[in-house]
Amino acid sequence: QVQLVESGGGSVQAGGSLRLSCAASGYTSGFRYMSWFRQAPGKEREGVASISGGGRTYYADSMKGRFTISQDSAKTTVYLQMNSLKPEDTAMYNCAAGSDRWSRDYWGQGTQVTVSS
Repeated sequence: QVQLVESGGGSVQAGGSLRLSCAASGYTSGFRYMSWFRQAPGKEREGVASISGGGRTYYADSMKGRFTISQDSAKTTVYLQMNSLKPEDTAMYNCAAGSDRWSRDYWGQGTQVTVSS
């Protein structure tokens, strides 16, 4: 059974940084794509960043330059380095994996990020 487990969320002041991790288990081949999504209260879920098995990265426009997605060599753990955090980055961040960019064949339970001003 495939599981995605996120960690690294927490509370931080504006301008600070956090590094989220998403560890996959139960799937030894490596996913074609792994992605991060977020959803703030009262708002729609939005894609944050996605990475292919070959290392190609994709970002939502508002996250470019501040967030960096990366993965380990086994392609079973994906990271999201978040710098210059803003209060509007406050959200539940979920990891997803699948066969296509932004696909959500598998979904993690999420990790909360709270940015205070």
